[in-house]
Amino acid sequence: MTRKNTTSTATDLSPQPAAVQERVEETPFEAVAGICNVLVIGLFILTFLAQNFVIPSGSMEKTLLVGDHLLVDRVTLAPPTKWMPLVRYREPRRGDVIVFLKPVPDLDANGQPQYLYLVKRLIGVPGDHIHLRDGIVIVNGVAQDEPHAQPTTPDNFRDYLDNFPMVPMTPDMGATEAWSVAMPNFIEGADLAVPPGMYFMMGDNRHNSLDSRFWGFVPRANIVGRPLFNYWSFRTPESEYEKTGAASNVAWLAHVALHFFTETRWSRTLHVIR
Repeated sequence: MTRKNTTSTATDLSPQPAAVQERVEETPFEAVAGICNVLVIGLFILTFLAQNFVIPSGSMEKTLLVGDHLLVDRVTLAPPTKWMPLVRYREPRRGDVIVFLKPVPDLDANGQPQYLYLVKRLIGVPGDHIHLRDGIVIVNGVAQDEPHAQPTTPDNFRDYLDNFPMVPMTPDMGATEAWSVAMPNFIEGADLAVPPGMYFMMGDNRHNSLDSRFWGFVPRANIVGRPLFNYWSFRTPESEYEKTGAASNVAWLAHVALHFFTETRWSRTLHVIR
């Protein structure tokens, strides 16, 4: 029997020199390019997908408070587009809280028209027949359950607000002249009929809200989006948003910085809007 010789080769276990890693410094051009990318992406999101919105009045209390800062979804209720086929679009629905461009401009200090963004609750969609009886909203003959709305009491009852449109709105009641003239054209029996392409909005704080009862319907094109959540809420007097000028702005910023922790409504942080 022949014995086969085998030869084993020893493995070289001697330490190898460590690879030298070169540290690559970021050039100023690359740093600026990175910042620009972040700004472009942020601008795209704020322009096309989402928008910051601050509540300046109490017309939606207690759903929304003065000083609430909202993130608004600008995509879901937008007209469908081919360049974003995966986005789920839908039409505005009754009960949605909506951000929209006020259809009637206000006048600024110089008498120039100023179109404002408002936030209200959608009460009537095209084709709906609406009326209020003693503060109860009735849509297409059905009384609506609205736990979010301010209740009507003997103390806050206003005939022209709580029995709308039975009592015609006139300019001396706060209605715009154009709506006072146009509103009778949309009354059918005891109801206000919402025409195609239009929407009827009301604030949850029913007796302290300038809404569709005062200036009429909101066109579909004026609807901006739907608030998603409240990302920050700071106790703010309603009069603060009426102030103008650099001195007022600086004074308010100083107030926020000094009282950020004590006057932030922490319980409303990331509060979902319904």
